[in-house]
Amino acid sequence: MFFDRVKGGRGGYKTKNTNEIVSDPLLSDVDEEGERQYLTESLPDSISLQPEGAALQNGEVIDLDALATQYSVFDNPEIAKLYEPGPDYEGRHRYNPALRWTLGEELAILRKIDWRILSFVSIIFMALELDRANVSQALTDNFLQELSLTTDDYNLGNTVSRLAFLCAELPSQLISKWLGANRWIAIQVILWSLVAASQCALSGRASYLACRILIALLQGGFIPNMILYLSNFYTSRELPIRLSLWWTAMSCADIVASLLGFGLLHLRGIAGISGWRWLFFIEGILSGIIGVMSIFLLPQSPTQTAGFLRGREGWFSKREETIIVMRLLRDDPSKGTLGNKQPITLDCLFNAMLDYQLWPLYIIGLFFQVPMLPSLQYLTIRLRSLGFETFQTNLLVIPSQIGHIIAMLGLTRLSERTKKLSFTAMLSQLWALPFLLAIYALDPSRTNKWVMWAVLTLLLSYPNPHAIQAGWISRNSGTGHTRAVSAALYNMFAQFSVIIASNIYREDDSPRYQRGNRVLLLILCFNVVLYVCVGVYYTLINRRRDAIWKFLNQNQRIGYLQTTKDEGCNKLDFRFAL
Repeated sequence: MFFDRVKGGRGGYKTKNTNEIVSDPLLSDVDEEGERQYLTESLPDSISLQPEGAALQNGEVIDLDALATQYSVFDNPEIAKLYEPGPDYEGRHRYNPALRWTLGEELAILRKIDWRILSFVSIIFMALELDRANVSQALTDNFLQELSLTTDDYNLGNTVSRLAFLCAELPSQLISKWLGANRWIAIQVILWSLVAASQCALSGRASYLACRILIALLQGGFIPNMILYLSNFYTSRELPIRLSLWWTAMSCADIVASLLGFGLLHLRGIAGISGWRWLFFIEGILSGIIGVMSIFLLPQSPTQTAGFLRGREGWFSKREETIIVMRLLRDDPSKGTLGNKQPITLDCLFNAMLDYQLWPLYIIGLFFQVPMLPSLQYLTIRLRSLGFETFQTNLLVIPSQIGHIIAMLGLTRLSERTKKLSFTAMLSQLWALPFLLAIYALDPSRTNKWVMWAVLTLLLSYPNPHAIQAGWISRNSGTGHTRAVSAALYNMFAQFSVIIASNIYREDDSPRYQRGNRVLLLILCFNVVLYVCVGVYYTLINRRRDAIWKFLNQNQRIGYLQTTKDEGCNKLDFRFAL
């Protein structure tokens, strides 16, 4: 494998096989003339150096037989001893730092993981969104009127739901680490589906609020559990784009929900039952079936895929399992420090929560989607108030979901190409700005309803940076314990943002909600400044660490790694993604 110095990099090298910048603090001060000689002399004989551009060029595959093995700490015998996976790591028996594999092998394994893992967990995510958001379809069928609820009651339902969701995040993550994410996810889906289906018997405000709370408590922690689960199959470079594909399942679920709503609400009157009651019951049953399937189709780890419906021999050969394990460890050695069913102690939980280096990203999670959420929550209500009929309304929400999918995938792809996470994530705010201004300025009573629909649709088609930021948190966590907790904390802040957004549009501010829209514009401007500040913050930390690391020779660096009490992202050899 050949490594080419990246100009302006932070002691990193760019593999021509993977087009990936690899942080290597032990080589950060090697001059360019001695670079190839240093690599050749210091690496084991088992590493072969390939010609420049052997596997990838500008991201395009040109040689499937070239090595795809990413250089890492495991190629330095002295350092490798410090990063060997622990005995509780499920892939410990497949640990083999001398293994090399081709790009063709890696791509074939990735396709298999995408097909068997990513596709099914996307279906599970659709089940969550179907049961969490179908109340918006119910709103078009006189749901509020029949239960004697107001829009403030609807806001309260959203608020208590998100509070319950938020409160369940960390406990759910702890249960997941105790039972195993695959088992806990299946249990969650089945339990919340039972409650969701029971909403067909709602009788008033109390039962409505109780069901929203129960569903949220059972769904809480699902998203961080799933992100952590997927990180056991994908590298940090691959995770954001997979998460963006996974998050498109939520938008796809909204599209499916609109189509189902269009059909199921037509059942109004059958057996003397309202259409929204049929909606809750049937969609709850559908998600419950998906929950039962997940018991048999979700493996615990890449090396434990054998089982009923998955085959007696499992999905991967021994070599494929070893490649999966080593590509994950080479990308992030900390993944070998924590088993999938290894409980998180209170000390680890407390230390992870106090890791201040990740708090800038939590603050982003708290505010980034607030400017867009009220328009999303009130979309069906607004469309009905503009004069669109029930079934028109259910169909007119679909274009915004399609636009949202396209924009989110495009933004995530852009972030992977530019490597500028803070800048690309900030683009979502710049997208929303003109449409929020239009909503603030236009009077719905004097504006053509199709113009208002177009403005709302374009606003809600914004490129959501959620997948970028979830991957950003994972990259910057540094250890398995921190990654498990940080995923939950980030999602808690994201859920709290829904609580904030649910209380911005108030009954006394309707129908134009100008006071609320002014608040949204102020938050949007704050978000732009916040993204810039977070990018600058991580840049300054990286530069300070580079300055310190530069004055240490190789023996001093090895001594530091052997004796330091710093962990994860607080170690001098760790560089933050920004």
